[in-house]
Amino acid sequence: MAPLPQSRTDPDGSALIRVLSYNIRSMRDDTDALARVITACEADLVLIQEAPRFFRWRKKLARLARAANLVILTGGGTAAGPAILCSLRATVERTEDVLLPLTPGEHRRGFATAVVRFGGARVGVLSCHLSLRKDERYEQSGMLLDRLAGLGVDHAIAGGDLNEPPGGRTFARLAEGLQDCRATAPWGGEHTWTRTAPHRRIDAIFATKGIEVLGCGVPLDLPGVAAADLLGATDHLPVLAALRVPAA
Repeated sequence: MAPLPQSRTDPDGSALIRVLSYNIRSMRDDTDALARVITACEADLVLIQEAPRFFRWRKKLARLARAANLVILTGGGTAAGPAILCSLRATVERTEDVLLPLTPGEHRRGFATAVVRFGGARVGVLSCHLSLRKDERYEQSGMLLDRLAGLGVDHAIAGGDLNEPPGGRTFARLAEGLQDCRATAPWGGEHTWTRTAPHRRIDAIFATKGIEVLGCGVPLDLPGVAAADLLGATDHLPVLAALRVPAA
């Protein structure tokens, strides 16, 4: 597997960034393994799903960010689970946590969103965890696209646990309006849910058309990412992408 390029800012102001999307199951598993995986991926942005939401959730999320040499950008309990961590390379313009309409009997869902800059590149970011119910999930995908469009930026990235593989109606809707980064530039492993058969790709990173996708997939053979840590950290596997964002 060819290595993903490292983060950098080019002379023209464009930025090469690494983005990680990861369902961390409320940090109920091996948090040391989780921190090691995130650290090894060297991501500028980490889009979290199932961040701690209840008792002392801020302290738990802050502890994970600190262990991975990152800071909390937004989200967590205030977004009903999605969160965004970032490196100190990011300059933050604004953040907003959005709660989605609640279906009685279902979990509350939300989006963690932000607008950040890396060098001369300005990018919108969204972390999501869509519903287990297919009709509600499809409605939420429309809200996701609307929210990205409303960020007021030329370039945007969305990532999360879609609870649906490629070919599903919701996944197809997102892939029609955005680049499915794994399909655009395959790298690493494919399946993000491997605890039960069949193995599936239900976690993904998407980018608007103007962003160049250099590689995207599960970092199975990335230096510093041990198979035991991937299995022990949470019940999902992470998705890592290298993206080049043009200067504003």
